[in-house]
Amino acid sequence: MKKVALSLFVAGSLAFGITAADAEASAPSTQTVSAHTGTYSTAYNVNLRSGAGTNYKILSLAKKGTKVTYVNEKKVGKEVWYQVKVNGKTGWALSTLLTKKSVAKSNNNVALADNIVTRATALTGIPYRFGGTTTKGFDCSGFVQYVYKKSGKSVARDTLGQYAQSKKVSTPKPGDLVFFQNTYRKGISHVGIYIGNNKFVHAGGKQSQVVSLNNSYWKSKFHSFKRL
Repeated sequence: MKKVALSLFVAGSLAFGITAADAEASAPSTQTVSAHTGTYSTAYNVNLRSGAGTNYKILSLAKKGTKVTYVNEKKVGKEVWYQVKVNGKTGWALSTLLTKKSVAKSNNNVALADNIVTRATALTGIPYRFGGTTTKGFDCSGFVQYVYKKSGKSVARDTLGQYAQSKKVSTPKPGDLVFFQNTYRKGISHVGIYIGNNKFVHAGGKQSQVVSLNNSYWKSKFHSFKRL
């Protein structure tokens, strides 16, 4: 009787094209759990977007110090975006704007700096264009001028003007300027906006982007931090 049942099962399996390999392939796969799970704080005022990238719609603003819960992540070019949940809603934020550390909420003394950092990081991905001063394309000083103007502060148009207008500081704060020398010309030749955690955002290379000051190229070209 057992032999008959086994024969019927094998026959049925063959009739429907089912094999042991098919059965194994249909089994649910085990997903790798990200090491980035848990709760984060927004290191600055952060725009939460409908997708992973600055071209997606802004859903809401999570103010500095807001607690968010990691949901998912996606790599876009060299950047990593986290999908997070806050107050029952989900959105996407650039991972470098989030931290595991506790962050004090914004106050009036740092509102301008937070605004500058938020605007600057929201403009990543825009093409580099020599002489550019709009969202169609920026050069380094055009990017800085645009961000500061939108934040309510007027600055000079060119790199040397911004350098002359600002005051040197030894300990930078988010929103300060970071200057570089001997890039495409001798002397002060490039500028970006410091955003904290030893990172800055600038219009350089092919597009505006967030870069670490530990980057070998920029580290070798670093000149100074300055504050407007």
